[in-house]
Amino acid sequence: MKLAVIGATGMVGEVMLQVLSERNFPYTELIPVASKRSVGKKVFCGGKSHEVVGLETAVSIKPDIVLFSAGGSISLEWAPKFADSGAVVIDNSSAWRMDSSKKLIIPEINANKLTASDKIIANPNCSTIQMLVALAPLQENYGIERIVVSTYQSITGTGVKAVQQLENEYKSKKGEMAYPYPIHRNALPHCDVFMDNGYTKEEMKLVNETHKILDDLSIRITATAIRIPVVGGHSESINVQLKKDFELETIRKLLNESPGVIVQDNPENNVYPMPIYAAGKNEVFVGRIRKDESQKKTLNLWVVADNLRKGAATNTIQIAEYIVKENLI
Repeated sequence: MKLAVIGATGMVGEVMLQVLSERNFPYTELIPVASKRSVGKKVFCGGKSHEVVGLETAVSIKPDIVLFSAGGSISLEWAPKFADSGAVVIDNSSAWRMDSSKKLIIPEINANKLTASDKIIANPNCSTIQMLVALAPLQENYGIERIVVSTYQSITGTGVKAVQQLENEYKSKKGEMAYPYPIHRNALPHCDVFMDNGYTKEEMKLVNETHKILDDLSIRITATAIRIPVVGGHSESINVQLKKDFELETIRKLLNESPGVIVQDNPENNVYPMPIYAAGKNEVFVGRIRKDESQKKTLNLWVVADNLRKGAATNTIQIAEYIVKENLI
């Protein structure tokens, strides 16, 4: 099986190669793809070096599965070309997420919706993925009325330019700015661009993608997304109102038994999720589980995950694994 990785030299692409190697993904040929300036370079995966090729060359090789992480405009132009050549495309950009003809997949929740006719599959936004891995079991067992979520997002979600900005600020060095303000010792209530309703695109992704993935437009959702000077993962403070009452121990047991979730909830011993420990891991970590004492049937959670892994590369590769397992190529 031929597997292509588009954007193989980028931040998410490099993590994709790591995860493919760690999970022993069953490709017979790996085709790393990047921009013209990277063609001819070598990348490493599975203990071997692989030469980077351009997009046109990659299409001509006719890969079976293509993992995209090269931005929305590249995906809009090239994903259909790969799909037309017979490949299954799994795209990590926002390009196809809200397209009604494309499925938006978190494997732990809705991979069973995929069929052999799905040739372009969308990977959700990083913040949406970790939130819903934690909340989908609650939706299934109790039903969700309303979600209030505040995200505290790693600079790696912005990309290499943001990482460089923070490193420059550590050294009091001037350089190119990824953000309109310093990020060191700061918190920016500004992830992505502002929209006409006063929310950012990132905040509205949490709303719209949740409705699509859970297939429930009745859930009321409001979000605030904040960028903080952290590398390693996104954190989310989630207040969720359920349709049925609950016992905390039942919630903990349910989350403990849910795929992809690790409960870290022993505050007496200072055990709770943190990005410093989520970094480099593929699971979603849930803690600070407690009842909202101001409102009935309502729960507070603190949810953390590595945004480059479960929020991007790992989720994409899990979709590919499902496709292979179910013979949907």
